[in-house]
Amino acid sequence: MSTLLVIAKEPRPGRVKTRLTPPFTPEEAAALAEAALRDTLHAVLAAPARRRVLVLDGVPGPWLPPGFDVVPQCAGGLDERLAGAFGGCDGPALLIGMDTPQVTPALLTVDWRGTDAYFGPAEDGGFWALGLAEPDPELLRGVPMSTAGTGALQRGRLVAAGLRVRDLPRLRDVDTAHDAEVVAAGAPHGRFAAELARLTAVAGR
Repeated sequence: MSTLLVIAKEPRPGRVKTRLTPPFTPEEAAALAEAALRDTLHAVLAAPARRRVLVLDGVPGPWLPPGFDVVPQCAGGLDERLAGAFGGCDGPALLIGMDTPQVTPALLTVDWRGTDAYFGPAEDGGFWALGLAEPDPELLRGVPMSTAGTGALQRGRLVAAGLRVRDLPRLRDVDTAHDAEVVAAGAPHGRFAAELARLTAVAGR
């Protein structure tokens, strides 16, 4: 059974989902980020795990349900922060972010038999999930993040290390307003979809 890691930022205006502004205000973008984080955390709670960890930049708020250990993100770029998250794990670990509120417990239920790594590609060329049977931070350090080639480079790093990689379904990250609409349409019963609908109705968008 895996340790499930969620790496996230505290959903404060001006610090999260900045590419949603415009059309949304910083406060509205933060509300959407909080809804996405809530959906993500509750999916993790419903998935089997021996430990659930929120690797957080910021401080916990009322959006955090019980059942999580909270640890701070380390300093450095995203590759260092992801590496640091795995560095605190003992045994198989699967890491996701807060940008895929459509994630389900089934997607997070992985079988490590015959597998050394799991890789979840994202529509934008990055990745939404990364799992390692034997966490090794060096597998992430130095991989350029937030580019169209990040996912391919990270997966290539795993293969070059001789790991047996199993791919998870491709998901769309919520980065732009268009992404938000597509993700909400695909997961219409979640908190994220409800918050997007509320904000759209209030603003008459």
